[in-house]
Amino acid sequence: MLTDELDPRALRVLLVEDDDGDAVLVEELFADANLDVDLRRARSLEAAADMLDVDCVLLDLGLPDAAGIPALEKILASPRTPAVVVLTGMSESGAGLRAVAAGAQDYLVKGDVSPELLARAVRYAIQRRHAEIQERDLYRAQVRASETSRLERGLLPTPLVADGALEVLVGYRAGRDGLLGGDFYDVVERPDGSVAAVVGDVAGHGPDEAALGATLRTAWRTSVLAGLPAEQVLDVTEQILAAERGRPEIFATAVMVVVNPERTALDLFLCGHPTPFLLGPPTTSLPSDRRGRALGIPVLGGWTSQRVELPERWRIILFTDGVLETTIDTRGARLGEEGLQVLMDDQLRVEADQSPDARRRTFVELVLEAVRARHGGDLVDDTALVVLGWGGGAA
Repeated sequence: MLTDELDPRALRVLLVEDDDGDAVLVEELFADANLDVDLRRARSLEAAADMLDVDCVLLDLGLPDAAGIPALEKILASPRTPAVVVLTGMSESGAGLRAVAAGAQDYLVKGDVSPELLARAVRYAIQRRHAEIQERDLYRAQVRASETSRLERGLLPTPLVADGALEVLVGYRAGRDGLLGGDFYDVVERPDGSVAAVVGDVAGHGPDEAALGATLRTAWRTSVLAGLPAEQVLDVTEQILAAERGRPEIFATAVMVVVNPERTALDLFLCGHPTPFLLGPPTTSLPSDRRGRALGIPVLGGWTSQRVELPERWRIILFTDGVLETTIDTRGARLGEEGLQVLMDDQLRVEADQSPDARRRTFVELVLEAVRARHGGDLVDDTALVVLGWGGGAA
């Protein structure tokens, strides 16, 4: 029976047909087929456009406002396209075959349709459409996985450090949607024995920012391996940013440290980025007196390093703002610098208390898990962490 309301328990079918006689015939065929169908009708393509929330469309190719393949193409252009079975009044099968080639799941010739044939065509069309959607979703998932893998190779490099006595821990956690963002990190030992590390964050979210982050990370590593002075490394990285960004307002923050060969001091460069911590307990911030501008910001001034003397045993952690900006309650309060320092002190104790018989989680893993727990789920923003340590850990 033709109805205005859809029964969720039945197959939902929309008949797009301007001829009253043909519409009655289709209704009778469904009744004779003993198929539970919730049948609706549109007399024109324009009317059908707002009624496509169904399982299957029976589409007449001879409508008052569209005819032939163009009518089918308009239905298929809808973002919520259901299965489509074309009804043609022509005895030859050419029009139906062209409709299937254009995207319909099946076709029927008016006058040659039995109840069983109509019921089977609708059921099979719905199954084919479901299979097509699953195949499309699988393909998209495979493409996304491939893109993510390529971005991971750029954003998540293996630290290039030969000094086995230097502790190097790295970690990355994608945001809630699982797609890598513009955060990046790297650690490279230079020919003179010093070790350079960077953590950066391209403003914005999405594949373009992730690709730019990977490019900046590659530019930074190449510049370090080429033996450029630390200040010049940042200059080159900014030049690559200006050349590769899609819009002039895109910028990146970064923090770079260069630990001297003796592991007794480091040079700190802050480019509009959160200040690294010296792990404790108590965990404290490194000095930030010489904070510089972010990369890509068109203002005067560059970056001046700040020398930081290190204790005999030390660990420092570099991070992006994904951990600082994490919300920790329903009112939107953020973890912040002090909260993160307390959290890290807690995880230092957890790290020390781990059973030697269990899988020992790294400090980076512990911090990421703890931040996620404070937030109550996956983090909205992506996060990169780098830990460098000397002398067996923090004093």
